[in-house]
Amino acid sequence: MKTYVITGLGNIGREYAGTRHNIGFEVLDYLALQHEVTFQSSRYADMTFYMLKGRKIILIKPTTYMNLSGKAVSYWLQQENPEAHLVIADDVALPLGTVRLRKKGGAGGHNGLEHIIQTLNTEEFPRLRFGIGSDYPKGMQVDYVLGRWFPEQVTVVTERIKLAAKAVEEFVLGGIDNAMNKYNKMPEAEPGTPNLSAGQAGKEQGGEKG
Repeated sequence: MKTYVITGLGNIGREYAGTRHNIGFEVLDYLALQHEVTFQSSRYADMTFYMLKGRKIILIKPTTYMNLSGKAVSYWLQQENPEAHLVIADDVALPLGTVRLRKKGGAGGHNGLEHIIQTLNTEEFPRLRFGIGSDYPKGMQVDYVLGRWFPEQVTVVTERIKLAAKAVEEFVLGGIDNAMNKYNKMPEAEPGTPNLSAGQAGKEQGGEKG
């Protein structure tokens, strides 16, 4: 039986729930809901799994905080020795709701990906990047990333979480090349994202966890 490990990046704790940086958690929560499975606390992560056409898909949400995500990924890869693994992360360089898969690459300034790269000592692992947009004033990136979705962004994000979940399962069933060919060609979302003033952005601020 082939096993696949899917890691969704995020920060644990109620204060980070629903924030842009936690989109990896949200994609996995959607998959778990669709397949009627429940996350359980385990080593370095909350985890669950389900079967899809004879394949075992293990979902992990690291409980190490973003900056130490590599600890969870390394542990579960050693435990499961999967056929393949995929990491889901937010990306401010992509427009809101854009889903992009890559076979490998650098961290792009993402602390979770950076720690995974350092821990695994390689950039050669597939990742799904979920665009969260970059509509924030200069110097307010941390506030924006750790902030929650604007009401007018929620519909786009909800629909694109479903798209990202489909891309994950295409990765499992058809491989990274098929998933890239199918989902990287999807048109970008059309969000109605407001411009933030520095004062508005400041209201979104939370503790810096990556």
